[in-house]
Amino acid sequence: MGVTTSGRSIVRVTATATDRRVDAVAVESPLTIVLDGDVMVTTMRTPGHDLDLAAGWLVNESGVRASTDIIGMGAFATATSDEVDTVRLSLAPGVRPPRPRAFVTTSACGVCSADILAAFAGPDAALHSAGWRMPSTVVAPLLAAMRERQRMFAQTGALHAAALVGPTMDVLWVREDVGRHNAVDKAIGRALFDDLLPLADHVLVISGRISYEIVHKALTAGVAAIVAVSGPTTLAIDLAREHGLVLIGFARDDRFNIYSGSERVDTGDAT
Repeated sequence: MGVTTSGRSIVRVTATATDRRVDAVAVESPLTIVLDGDVMVTTMRTPGHDLDLAAGWLVNESGVRASTDIIGMGAFATATSDEVDTVRLSLAPGVRPPRPRAFVTTSACGVCSADILAAFAGPDAALHSAGWRMPSTVVAPLLAAMRERQRMFAQTGALHAAALVGPTMDVLWVREDVGRHNAVDKAIGRALFDDLLPLADHVLVISGRISYEIVHKALTAGVAAIVAVSGPTTLAIDLAREHGLVLIGFARDDRFNIYSGSERVDTGDAT
C-alpha cells in the first residue's frame, strides 16, 4: 500500500492558545513508469495503488484498453528504501505505446506540456446505453458516499478523491491522491484490471475541479458522466459537449450545475 501520511512538527494557533504538536501530512513522492526499460514519465503522487495509477495512465496515454494489453507489470523499491518508486511494465504485441515524456509531471498537472489540444478522436464506444438517464437524486448521496471513504483526507485534509460508480449507482471504489488526475487514473486503472472498460453508464465522482485532462481521461475510458464538487474549465465543458459526456459541477448539498448533457439528467422537472 505504501506510506500515505507522515508526521511533521507544526505550531497550531487558535484564538486562545498556541501549541506545538505532530500533524499527519499527506506524502508526495515520485513514481517513475518504465516501459521495457524506457522511462515514460515520472509523476508526483501519493503512494498507494501504484499499479492502478500506472494502468490508468496507460489507458489515457496509449492503446491499452483491456487487462490483457499489459503482459507484465511490477512495482519496485529503491535500494535504500522499502517504498515503491518505479512501476515496470510490458505491453502485448501490437498495443500502441505511450509517447515518452522527458520531464516530471507534478501532482498539480495532468497533461502539462503534452499536446493537450491535439485532435482527440473521441471515445472508442458509446458512453451510454439506449435510454440511459442519471437521476438527479443520486448526486448528493454519491458525494456523501465518496466522502465517507476518503480515509486519508480525513487524516490530512490534503488529498483529492475519485470514485467510480457503477450503472446501478453504487460506489464501486474510491481512490485518493495528492493529484486530482492521479486519483482518476487510479480509479480507471482498477477498472482496467477488472476488465470493465469501456465504462458505459458509469459515473466518475471527483473532489476537485473539472479540467480538460479529467474529461479527456473519462472519455477515453468511456465514462458516461462526471460529478464534481468544484467547477469545470471552458475547455472541459467544450470537450464534454462535443462527445456527449454528462458534466455536473459545484455539486454540494442539494444543488449542482449541469454544464453538459442535461437531457440525460432526470431532474423531475418537465421544463
